[in-house]
This record gives sequence, C-alpha cells and structure tokens, in this order.
Amino acid sequence: MRTTIENSPRPLETSSPIPFLNTRGSLSSTPGIHLTWQDLWVTVPDKAGKRRPILRGLTGYVQPAEVLAIMGPSGCGKSTLLDALAERLHFNTRQKGDILVNGRKQRLPFGTSAYVAQDDALVTTLTVREAVYYSALLQLPDSMPESEKRERAEATIKEMGLSDAIDTRIGGWNVKGLSGGQKRRVSICIELLRRPRLLFLDEPTSGLDSAASYHVMKRIVGLAQHERISVVASIHQPSSEVFELFHNLCLLSCGQTVYFGSTSSANQFFETNGFICPPKRNPSDHYLRTINQDFDLDIEQGFAKEAINVLVKAYETSDTFREVKQFVDEIKLQKNGRLEKKEKQAGLISQCAVLTRRSCLNMFRDVGYYWFRFGIYVALCLCVGTVFYNIGSTYSSIQARASVLVFISSFMTFMAIGGFPSFVEDMKIFTRERLNGHYSVAAFMVGNTISSFPYLLLVTVIPGAMAYYLVGLQRDTSHFAYFVLLLLSCMMLVESLMMAVATIVPNFLVGIIAGAGIQGIMILNDGFFRLPNDIPKVFWKFPVYYISFQRYANEGFYKNEFEGLVLPDGHSGQISGEEILGRVWQMEMGRSKWVDLGVVIGMVVVYRLLFWGIVTATEVIKPMNRAILARLATQKRNTNVED
Repeated sequence: MRTTIENSPRPLETSSPIPFLNTRGSLSSTPGIHLTWQDLWVTVPDKAGKRRPILRGLTGYVQPAEVLAIMGPSGCGKSTLLDALAERLHFNTRQKGDILVNGRKQRLPFGTSAYVAQDDALVTTLTVREAVYYSALLQLPDSMPESEKRERAEATIKEMGLSDAIDTRIGGWNVKGLSGGQKRRVSICIELLRRPRLLFLDEPTSGLDSAASYHVMKRIVGLAQHERISVVASIHQPSSEVFELFHNLCLLSCGQTVYFGSTSSANQFFETNGFICPPKRNPSDHYLRTINQDFDLDIEQGFAKEAINVLVKAYETSDTFREVKQFVDEIKLQKNGRLEKKEKQAGLISQCAVLTRRSCLNMFRDVGYYWFRFGIYVALCLCVGTVFYNIGSTYSSIQARASVLVFISSFMTFMAIGGFPSFVEDMKIFTRERLNGHYSVAAFMVGNTISSFPYLLLVTVIPGAMAYYLVGLQRDTSHFAYFVLLLLSCMMLVESLMMAVATIVPNFLVGIIAGAGIQGIMILNDGFFRLPNDIPKVFWKFPVYYISFQRYANEGFYKNEFEGLVLPDGHSGQISGEEILGRVWQMEMGRSKWVDLGVVIGMVVVYRLLFWGIVTATEVIKPMNRAILARLATQKRNTNVED
C-alpha cells in the first residue's frame, strides 16, 4: 500500500499569502514566530507508581500567518499538547523532547503569546465593553493614551462580532447575560488586545453554532494573516466550512500523530490508505469517526484500533512526515534570533488603580458578595439587640456582656466565609489573567484589599452599632470606635484567610468546609468556651490558643468593655472590670487592648502575605520542576519513557 501523498503541498511552502521563506530557503526578516516541537513526550503518574504517556513522540510546527488545527477524539491529548506548547503543563507531568521558538529554547516575553482557555473565566457583572476596556487598561502600556486603549477595545469587540451586545452584562448565577458562544468571543477579545505573535486557542468554537463558529474562525484567520500571528487551536468537531479555513491539521489519537500536514491533503491521505470519505460528508467527521476507538466494543470489534495502527504507520513512513522533520530541523539550524520584548503592560500603580475600580464595581453589582451578608448581619444584630436588650449593670450582666461580644465577634466573622464562592470566581479570573501576564500578584492583592474595605466597613458599622447600642454596652464614642475597628479587622482577617484557602482549594464546597473547620478550631480555643487556664497545654494551649485570632479578638473586646466598669459582685460589694478580666475571664492584663488590635491587624497582613507567597511559590516551583525533570530526561534519554 502506498503511504505517500501525491501532489500535496510541501511543508516548506506556506499557503499563507505572505511567504516566510525566500528562494534560498532561509527565513525572511518579516517578524513572526516559528514554533516547532520534535519527539515530544508527555507522561503523568499512574496508580501503580509508574508513568503513563499522554503524548507519544509528536513532531510538528506552526508558522506565521497560519492556523494549525489540533483535532482528535476526546482524551487523545489535544489540550495536553496545547498546554505543553504554551508552557502550562501541570507540575506533576514530565515532558521530554524539544519545543523551540524560532529555532531556540527561549521563553516567550510578555505580550508575545496569549492563551484562551476552554472555560470562560470572566467578571460576570461587567458589560462586554467594560470587561474588554478594563483588560485593555491592564495589558496595554501606560505610554498609550487612554483614548487609544478605548478605541483598541471597541475595535476588537467589533472584530469578534459583539457590537450588538457591547452594553450587555456577561451574566452569572443571578443575572441573565450573554450566551455561551458570546462569552467565548469575549475571552478571545481580551487576549487579542495585545496583538500577540503566538495565539493558543482551546476549543474556540465551543458553545457556538455553525454560523458563529465560521465567522469567529474566519476573523481569527484573517487577523492571523494580517498581523502574521501563529495560531494553534485545539478543536473538537468543526463544520466543513470551518475546517477549510485551517492551513494545517494535526490529527491525534491515543497521543500519537495520525496525520500532520495541510488540511487540503488530509482527505487524500485517508483515501490512499483505504479510508475513503463518503460523498457529501464533512471530512473532519469522517476522520474522527475513523480514529475514535471509544465505541469499538459496541460497534465493530477493533475496527478503529486497527485503523489507527494503519494510519500511524502510514504517516511515519510517508514523505510528508520526512518533510515535516526536515522543516523542523531547518528551523532549528537557522535559529532566527531571540524574541524582542514587547512594550510592557501598565505599571504597578496603574494596575492597582484599574483592579480596584473593577473589583469595586463587581462587588457593588454582585448581590452575593456583600449585600446579602449585610442583610443577614442587620437581621442577626436586631435579634441580638432584642434578646440582650439593655442588659444593665447587674452581676448577671458580666456573663451576658461576654456572651454578646463573643457571639458578635465569632458569628459575624464566621459568616465572612459566605463570600467564598465569590472568592473562588475571583481566583479563576485571577489565575487566567495572571497566567497570561495581565498583572502582578501584588496588584491583585492591593486592588482586592482597597476595593473590599468600604464594603467591609459598611457591614461592620451599621449592624455593629445596632447590636452595640441596643444591648447597652459602654456608650462613649471611644469604646464604640475601638469595637468597630477590632470587628473590621477580624472581618478582613477572615477574608484574607479565605483567599489563602481559595488558592489551595479551588472547589467552593470543599473550601467552605475547610474554612469553617479552621474557624471552628479558632473559636473553640478563644478562651470563652474553655477558660485559658483550663485548656490542655499540649497542642491546644501551645500553639493553637496562641495563634488563634479569636483569642486576641476576645481579649480586645473584653478589655474594651470591662476596663473602667464597676459592677456588683453578687453580694454586698462591688467588683471592678479589671478584676473581672483577671479573676473571671483569666485575661493577660500585662498588655493593653490596643496591642490585641495590633496583633489582629498583623495577622491580616500575614494572611495576605501567605496568599501572595502561595501564588508566587506555585509560579516559581513549576519552572524549577520543569528544569529538574528536563535534566533527568536528558540523563535517561536512552531509557524507556514509560519506566
């Protein structure tokens, strides 16, 4: 059986209207990125402790002004190949082989590449115009006038056919907004703002009808040719019109290359090897049906598996495969030079300002972020105020005052975990934007802190004042001001804690359980339910009691309320607030209430830095693991990759 493809275009001759090779075969000086990969293996650990290959010895390329489609059945390795090329593989994967940019091993500078993930992580409360415009303010340099950034944003929206929906909110759980296909186009808009030289698209037509898929991909192909962008797109099942737009096709099955070459020659390859595409059938449907072995047992025993083996062997012995390898080797030898860094994005101050504006607007529009909690706090504090209304200055008020303070500090801070689902959504957006280099971790942390402050102040002052004055705690302004400051600090601390949890546990249900568990342990060891001297010294006293922020919060609230207060002792005498603190509540009286406030504020800073440290460590460890694994792979190049 003949395995070569007659009259097929050679890989060294691009179908782009702008040739990238001159007559001597050398690279032209026209800017662009030639991305090549050779003998690429990617493995992951399996349950037996060995390594299972996801990609098996792939070789290919993508060049300027062209779009490469990565196709194959579910689980064939499309997304893994895309992630490997974009340097986004999970840290426990092991990669072997060469991935070169213009023939060199080099990292892609900011703005040079962009990645549109399959999941659309967008700020759901913003309109299309706002979402793209805020992204333009973050990504485009400070030297560009704001009017030009706005024009760039609106032009990109128009390119993706979203002009009619420009003032429509993206939409989420509480607001009906854009369709799934429109959200996908917004995600593409955001990543096209920088006019990257290399664009990765993971299922760009997911959620789009056939007409929308065609128009979106036609615009991307046109932009790729006009701007000389190298585009790599994983795509599941394109229509025949969309399939014809692609320049080259990488067809995968079980992590192996079934075919790599021009889309126009793929049909001939299948026909030459005995798998003829029926008349009037979409070629891409025919290819996927031929190489999908998931339903072999249900249809024809081993038909697809046999077809895959035939096609893989045919491709590996074909002239097309040799020409692909020749092209990759030629690019490697020529080494077209290092990529120049594009103009930087907005500076740190501008990033902080934009993220603060965007986050503040999101919090204002999202009912679930603070407004629902605010209503619950008001209702709860009304209940507390009426149950403990005007407790007076009797001996029994000692226990009542402590109970009110502990309930307010514990429950109001505990309720802060109710915002965790919103934190998780924020973290998804942050992860997407951070991976694409839109802004720094510090800018996100500062923007989130500043934007949340007025809302936290609102949900602290109004409900807190209702409970404070209805109960009849010390009524002078200085005591109430301290009460608000400490309660506000506790709320900020719990939000900082939940942000750190969200970076480790992205699932909101598991995250709420984890956050509630941490809170419960801290409340249990705050010195109210079990007096400090009675807490078991091993573990619970040292160190849990001393690292529990509720312990310092309770001490501050107690000292603020009882210091300077004189109450009956239950007999004929009186007892001072200081004696109550020392004898009844076993407080440490060697420091003032302001020290307790300072400790809580310090913990806020610690938890925010913990969030920053976790995110930064993840970004540092991943490339370190990549380098270590690459060295190990080099040392064991002659060993079996599955060992």
